[in-house]
Amino acid sequence: MRLLSFSPHAASPGTPRPGLVVDDEIVDLSDPAVGLPGDMADLLSLGPDGLDRARQAPLGRAARYPIDSVRRHAPVPHPPSILAIGMNYRAHVAEMGREPPEYQYWFNKQRTSIAGPGDPIVLPTVSTMVDYEGELAMVIGPRCQHIPAARAMDVVAGFTIINDVSARDWQWRTPTFTLGKSFDTHAPCGPWLVTTDELTDPGNLALRTWVNDDLRQDSTTADLIFGCSALIEYLTTAIPLEPGTVIATGTPAGVGAGFDPPRFLADGDVVRIEIEGIGELTNPVVQGAAPVPIGLT
Repeated sequence: MRLLSFSPHAASPGTPRPGLVVDDEIVDLSDPAVGLPGDMADLLSLGPDGLDRARQAPLGRAARYPIDSVRRHAPVPHPPSILAIGMNYRAHVAEMGREPPEYQYWFNKQRTSIAGPGDPIVLPTVSTMVDYEGELAMVIGPRCQHIPAARAMDVVAGFTIINDVSARDWQWRTPTFTLGKSFDTHAPCGPWLVTTDELTDPGNLALRTWVNDDLRQDSTTADLIFGCSALIEYLTTAIPLEPGTVIATGTPAGVGAGFDPPRFLADGDVVRIEIEGIGELTNPVVQGAAPVPIGLT
């Protein structure tokens, strides 16, 4: 299945709701005729039962919308957390002049950085080194902890695409990457969530990233140092994962910082990421305006 979060009317988005893509239409899974929660994370928390009910939705009388008439949001518009691993592709480690890590190298992106398909990537006025990172992302279904690698896919609801946009100058100032990874709009995600019954093997998927018409990243997930199941096992050894958690699995070689001279994003660029079996995530790049204080009276 392909699940997404959408607003029925693109011109007046409203609150995102979960939907099921069927051909060129979206079945509204929040319709009372279906009876599922109106939030994607809540739906995923139901585990296999919730996904089975979503799968049966086209048989009923739920509302449908032409897919081209809606606004698409990130598959999980309000994830409880966004966790990302660094240095997880062999060729990327090499281009950055590093050695393959012995242990998994995790950081978080603030959940407020999430953005959807077509949303602009905003270049903050305080950074001149904004970079792209095309990545395969996993989305967690039911709450889970202490999951062995052999059972890891049982807790993954599905896969999507994420762009781990990075303000490199802020990222490299400190050993912890959170601020450099968490500017507003710096976690575009989508276009939808492909469930594990449809995408059964995440270990050898083609991944490509273009900036405008320039192919920058061209790899496969076979180059991962730590595979998807190993990531779930390692994370859940330390922390529980909540429904709707987005896990970015790392980026391959070809990031802007890896070129000499570097090739960072600029106003007017368009970033397009394609992953086999999922589709494409496209976002324009725009220069941000001077920030305005919020919350002051």
